Amino acid sequence: MDIIAIKHNDQIFDLQTAQSLGITGEEIAYDNSADALEVIRHSCAHLLAEAIKSLYTDAKFFVGPVVKEGFYYDFKVNESLSEEDLKTIEKKMLDIAKTKEKIERYEITKSEARIKFADDHLKQAVMDRIPSDAISIYKQGNFEDLCRGPHLPSVGLLRYFKLTKISGAYLGGDSKNEMLTRIYGIAFADKESLKAHLEMVAEAEKRDHRKIGAEMKLFTFREEVGAGFPIWLPAGARMRSRLEQLLFKAHRKRGYEPVRGPEMLRSDLWKVSGHYQNYGENMYFTNIDELEFGVKPMNCVGHIKVYEHDMHSYRDLPLKYFEYGIVHRHEMTGALHGLFRVREFTQDDAHIFCTVDQIEEQIIEVVDFVDKIMSTFDFNYKMMISTKPEKAVGDDAVWEISTNALKAAMDKNKLPYEIDEGGGAFYGPKIDIKITDAIGREWQCGTIQLDFNLPARFELEYNGEENTKIQPVMIHRAILGSFERFIGILTEHYAGEFPMFIAPTQVAIVPIAETHVAYARELGNKLIDMGADYEIFDKNESLNKRIRTAEKGRVPMIIVLGDEEVNSKCVAVRDRRTREQYNLSENEFLTLIKEKINEVNF
Repeated sequence: MDIIAIKHNDQIFDLQTAQSLGITGEEIAYDNSADALEVIRHSCAHLLAEAIKSLYTDAKFFVGPVVKEGFYYDFKVNESLSEEDLKTIEKKMLDIAKTKEKIERYEITKSEARIKFADDHLKQAVMDRIPSDAISIYKQGNFEDLCRGPHLPSVGLLRYFKLTKISGAYLGGDSKNEMLTRIYGIAFADKESLKAHLEMVAEAEKRDHRKIGAEMKLFTFREEVGAGFPIWLPAGARMRSRLEQLLFKAHRKRGYEPVRGPEMLRSDLWKVSGHYQNYGENMYFTNIDELEFGVKPMNCVGHIKVYEHDMHSYRDLPLKYFEYGIVHRHEMTGALHGLFRVREFTQDDAHIFCTVDQIEEQIIEVVDFVDKIMSTFDFNYKMMISTKPEKAVGDDAVWEISTNALKAAMDKNKLPYEIDEGGGAFYGPKIDIKITDAIGREWQCGTIQLDFNLPARFELEYNGEENTKIQPVMIHRAILGSFERFIGILTEHYAGEFPMFIAPTQVAIVPIAETHVAYARELGNKLIDMGADYEIFDKNESLNKRIRTAEKGRVPMIIVLGDEEVNSKCVAVRDRRTREQYNLSENEFLTLIKEKINEVNF
């Protein structure tokens, strides 16, 4: 097995760099480990750039990093490229790889690099981002670029890669700058891994929630409404409402009280909370009666105001408030993606005000709540403790106390977790819930955030046993994260074949003729009374077409009503989930539906 790099103090060095610096450490082999793939994909990004340069001699290059989905390169050419051009570029990459060119590294000073690339404004922009005076350059064939590595010894090791998409990207991610072309790709150490990945991608495309959402008429986006603002159609709104109702009952059973805060609050409050200073670029502001207001990006300040409404004793705690809170965040247009990234969404948000001694109990109770919900939807999940980010409020000592409290609660109850350094919210550390769907993809969903800072900033207090004023602890908690994102994930997880308890329509009723519609409505009313939902497919179309329409909507159960069914009070069932057809009496059918919609228990 080829050794391609060295890992020393958690940093990866390619063999050239390790040798020149006299570094030794853990050897990284050419395989599909995370460390090896970083080197392979970084090198493949340069192979992409070399191929582009050979095909488009005027090309200039910005950056080509490794990212979660593989790698990409941002560059500028004088002609417009499309998806069709990816095949040509990919073929050129394969041709270059066959030459087995060596990848060589050398260093020059920044001033020398400024002169060397004087006519290349993109290289100059890259150097503006490099604090060091020493610039490393990697060269392969006639192509070279500024880069800190690590890279493979030769392009000959690159054989199993695929270019995946092309898009536009602003220079440095700033919409004020020029637009560049970005090409994404993926690379692996062997053919089997690449094949498995491409099969997963193909399956993901079939499950795309935007495509399925359109077929099932769940939601839509309209340009005249505005990018990132979803419109819920009747079927989607029914499903969302079912999810909300199930969660409402689950919250009440766990002692949460429903509350509701306003959509806008005066900016003075956002300044006290720190959102104005630390999150303001993601907020929307407006002026009313010469006062500035901020549209809420989070629900916590409203819930703090609920807490402040009454005096509290230690006997009152913990206090648990929950709200399906609509929030608005200013996302970049290029980052918007169906229901996964929107500008308006609704969080299943809750805030727990408790004593320090109650932290562990409350964290474990929330984790149990998470487990009930995730196991109901057949999700595997893992938990990450995210620590203090660069942009944060509060003293380091308070952050340390908060972070250690989360770790202690998890450790004491033998709950596994990983650490995400710097991934916390600006006001406190958090536990992130990451779920894995039916085809192995990982999604960020809920969070449990421990916060000593906002109670201090708003001077919250309760009366202790000795009648002293004590500051409560605040736990921010969202399990789904947002209804929009979670429904998008569920759509792809189930490929639209939702369990009956949350399906947009539980039963499709198809009357064969007009004379059967009255019985269809009678059955429909009985379904509504028991908490199920239905649609009657009675358009002036053929019976087969109406059945196909119901099937296209992925309705779990289709019943067909004719003379025999009306006369004998029975139904002919087509069960989409079991792929079976059978007949039931009306009572048997209603009992079956009641069992299926009540099989969930959060």
